[in-house]
Amino acid sequence: MSNSYKNLGNEKIGLCVSGGLDSKTLATKLKKMGINIACFAADLAQPDEEDINDIKDKMAPCEVETVIIDLKDKMAEFCFEAIKAQAKYDGGYWNSTGLARAVTVSGLLPELQKKECTVLAHGATGRGNDQIRFERYVNVLSPQMKVYAPWRDKDLLQEFPGRKQMAEYLNQFAFPTFSIEKKRYSTDANLAGLSHEAEDLESLETSCRIVEPTMSVWPEDAPDKIENFTVVFDRGRAISINDQTVSPLVAMQMANEIGGRNGIGIKNALENRIIGTKSRGVYESPGMELLGTCLTYIYQAILDRKAALLFSQLSKLVGDQIYDGRYFDPATKAARTAIDVFAEKAAGRVTVGLYKGNIYFNSLTDCVASIYNMEDSSMEESEGLNPVSSQGFVEIQSVEATSLAKAGQIKT
Repeated sequence: MSNSYKNLGNEKIGLCVSGGLDSKTLATKLKKMGINIACFAADLAQPDEEDINDIKDKMAPCEVETVIIDLKDKMAEFCFEAIKAQAKYDGGYWNSTGLARAVTVSGLLPELQKKECTVLAHGATGRGNDQIRFERYVNVLSPQMKVYAPWRDKDLLQEFPGRKQMAEYLNQFAFPTFSIEKKRYSTDANLAGLSHEAEDLESLETSCRIVEPTMSVWPEDAPDKIENFTVVFDRGRAISINDQTVSPLVAMQMANEIGGRNGIGIKNALENRIIGTKSRGVYESPGMELLGTCLTYIYQAILDRKAALLFSQLSKLVGDQIYDGRYFDPATKAARTAIDVFAEKAAGRVTVGLYKGNIYFNSLTDCVASIYNMEDSSMEESEGLNPVSSQGFVEIQSVEATSLAKAGQIKT
């Protein structure tokens, strides 16, 4: 199918919307062209939406049906899987947007099919990652479904090169008058976190601190005292927070609130995009950072050197796959399955202190699979490893070292 709205006449379009200017412009334009459309939005527990159903009201002037799909629990489950895998991306940030696209497309496709939609239309631009993610997930999950990318449609881009033209177009109809104010950055939000990018943030001379945090606070605005936080893990999954049994959704909501008010999880990243360019973003992921860091302390206790190395390689692979829109690919599934082997023993009670953006380790208890032995590692006299036993090990190591040196292979 050619990527032009002029070729959509015989199709039913499922348009992914947020209720913003772009969504309203696309819905109205397609409707005026006589194209059969239905609008869909995913409820991902977006922290910047007081009521997700407001999207219906925002889209009402477009005279199209808008369906809200509750994907909060599914989003929480994907967050737990990413935390278990410690799946981060460039700059060590939790890729909340990449994770959300896997949830959104896999959750919306069945609803589009119920409405007999033959095309999924998304609002991603032709310069970023999300166009790749949306379309790849459609391709692998529903190959018979077609995809329309409005902001790669040259005819549409010619008519709407910017927000000013969109506002002027909508002001012709029964919409509230739009006034276009210069935004300092754009934001995408879901349960896992918020990503802030574009506009003023595109300049590397612009401080990340122009961002007004939504889920978190800047450290100086956090409380002036340490807040203790306790989480119990079983098989790499949080099952209790501060002695309260929690579901994945409740765990994420509590961790976001507690971590957020203590300034946890704000990252600035200059990342490598899928399409080969670099992008600058400021990310908030207080809950992911808090739970992920706590789980790290358990992995440190249970993984030997080789296991830790393999885990880190698998973790990076999963993080890259999420970023690239390949969550459901065989390689991702295989890596996650291998990670489950390590996570099988990832159980214990972790207590940390939170203070102005920092996470301080307090204690790890009930970690039955820990291979840490105080007696072995003590610098004092103990019943653990006999230091005299190390003499032979050191002598064996010296054989290779001196051979390299004598052979002239060591340069300083």
